[in-house]
Amino acid sequence: MKAVVETVVRNLVDHPDLVEVTEEDHGRSLNFVVRVAEGDRGNVIGRNGTTIQALRTLLNGLGARRRLRVDVDLVD
Repeated sequence: MKAVVETVVRNLVDHPDLVEVTEEDHGRSLNFVVRVAEGDRGNVIGRNGTTIQALRTLLNGLGARRRLRVDVDLVD
């Protein structure tokens, strides 16, 4: 799933080489911590948070097969 996050985020930003994704496994949940260039944060969040929410929905759908809850955090 980390590859999916990286692929989607890299296609959204202007500086894909600065994208960094870290996976944190918490048993029945996965958390992906995403770091992007300062100017690219808005591209990942989207208007009213719709883009990042769509990414979270996609990942929760993929995680449902393995009964996992998946979240994405965008950090500075």
